[in-house]
Amino acid sequence: MTEFARNIGAILSSARQASPSRLAVSLVLMILGAVSGPLIALTLKQMIDASIDHRVAWAVGASVVFAFIALAHLTMEHFAHIFFFELCDLHAIRVESELGQLALGTPGIEQHELADFADRMELLRKESGSIGEAVQAVLTAIALAVQIVLTAVLLAYLQPVLLLLPLAAIPPVIAGRMAEQRRQRAELAAAEQERLSTHLLELAVRPAAAKEIRIFGLQDELRSRRAGLRRDIHARLRRAETTGMLLRILGQLVFAAGYIGAVVLVVREAIAGRRSAGDVIMAVALAVQTSAQTANALKLAQDLQRHARTVQWVSWLHERVAKLQPPPADLPAPDRLERGIVFDEVSFRYPGSDRDALSHVNLRIAPGTTVAIVGDNGAGKSTLAKLLCRFYRPSGGAITVDGADLARIDPQAWLSRIAANFQDHVRFELAAGQVVGLGDLPRSDDEEAIRRALHRADATGVVDGLPDGLATQLGKSYADGAELSGGQWQRLALGRAMMREAPLLLLLDEPASALDPQAEHALFERYAESAKHAAAVNGGVCVLVSHRFSTVRMADLIVVLNSGGVVEQGSHDELMRRGGLYAELFELQASVYR
Repeated sequence: MTEFARNIGAILSSARQASPSRLAVSLVLMILGAVSGPLIALTLKQMIDASIDHRVAWAVGASVVFAFIALAHLTMEHFAHIFFFELCDLHAIRVESELGQLALGTPGIEQHELADFADRMELLRKESGSIGEAVQAVLTAIALAVQIVLTAVLLAYLQPVLLLLPLAAIPPVIAGRMAEQRRQRAELAAAEQERLSTHLLELAVRPAAAKEIRIFGLQDELRSRRAGLRRDIHARLRRAETTGMLLRILGQLVFAAGYIGAVVLVVREAIAGRRSAGDVIMAVALAVQTSAQTANALKLAQDLQRHARTVQWVSWLHERVAKLQPPPADLPAPDRLERGIVFDEVSFRYPGSDRDALSHVNLRIAPGTTVAIVGDNGAGKSTLAKLLCRFYRPSGGAITVDGADLARIDPQAWLSRIAANFQDHVRFELAAGQVVGLGDLPRSDDEEAIRRALHRADATGVVDGLPDGLATQLGKSYADGAELSGGQWQRLALGRAMMREAPLLLLLDEPASALDPQAEHALFERYAESAKHAAAVNGGVCVLVSHRFSTVRMADLIVVLNSGGVVEQGSHDELMRRGGLYAELFELQASVYR
């Protein structure tokens, strides 16, 4: 209960920070609307008793008060809505911004590999449409609490025993809480299936997947798999909801017994002459209101539990992200490489995995050199590239930059010294110039810098072929957006990587996978030449990652990975003379293109 109250308090705190004036006005108006209900019952009693006793002035006065209270009952909550709708939107914007910060809140990307993190992010994504409703639910709960207290005071006036009537509402509240807990457990248990179901739906509607789905006849397979998942999810949730429904019915039966007993008690006292006709009317009206209050409380209890659970998930994400934060960095990123980058017995294991992706890697990348990392799929090439970017921390060993542990270097400063292109590059649906310019935000609008980057990436032809050049809107999300081929998108992504003209580390992770080997080889040679400029300026290095052995011959150092370990390293000529794995695979791949 303490945690529940803390989560509700967090919602109010968020609303106060969003707009304290809207919060105050909304709360006052809603309370005025809430107390009007019990006061209507009180004025009805006064009107009836005064009429029966022929007290005309008193009856007229009670009628006027009744009219004003009824008007307040009809209008106060309506006016409150005008204020808290904006307040709810502002709260939703704050929470969604907070989720965005949590998703991107660490220099690394470990959280994206964690199933429990992904589960809660998926559940929060599903709840995103109702996040703003949390403020409304909390304000309504406060107003309802005031209403219940006033109703209890009036019931005590009639008969102290009637104070027990609200106690009859406790079983329904407890039953509702138990039902919601069962649903929560069912939703968490089904979160992984929900993600897979969403993925299958996205595959069915995604243009990129349409070709393979039709070629391999996967339409029925996708439909049947998703239908099976939806059946399993529905069955799991239905069981929880059925149990919850039975619990709620049982709780309502307890309240119904108390309600009937309260009305009978007051009627008996009126028959005995101890209560007036107005008292009976007030008792019936208050009992009806108590019933409505209980129903509202039940619904609100479920809503508040759901919203409190959302806050709890956000808090959990905060704690998770805090645990993933690297130790405080106390060293700046170097402006120039003097001794190079060294891997010393580096091992790494992905979260949740039972084996190392890299094991005891020893490697020295000298200043001003071009290094090629090659190996079959799954050898650990991309993992090594991610460690270089400090997206992950090694599970064992250390990576040093000019002798300083990379873990002690300010991560943002280090990332600002890197230019990179990855195989799974992002297709930003923006103007073509912006797609490239994002590679160096301070110069993102510098057309001359963008064109130089495109030239270095050998991507000038892509932009020249667009109807409006750099101003052409890209992507199918727009009616007039130009759609590019996979190779064209890749060229623009390479241009984005070229925006930083003299990085300490130029990392190209399978940057030409959409190109043929000859084109990739020519591109790598071009990048190796560009890297010489960075090497002369600041000792920068270029790291090329590829599974094609025959395209990286120009590299100063070729590192061969196999099963997460370095099995060979040296220049192309040295490795060929040794006749090891590199020479074997080079000849095997090269023979295909002879």
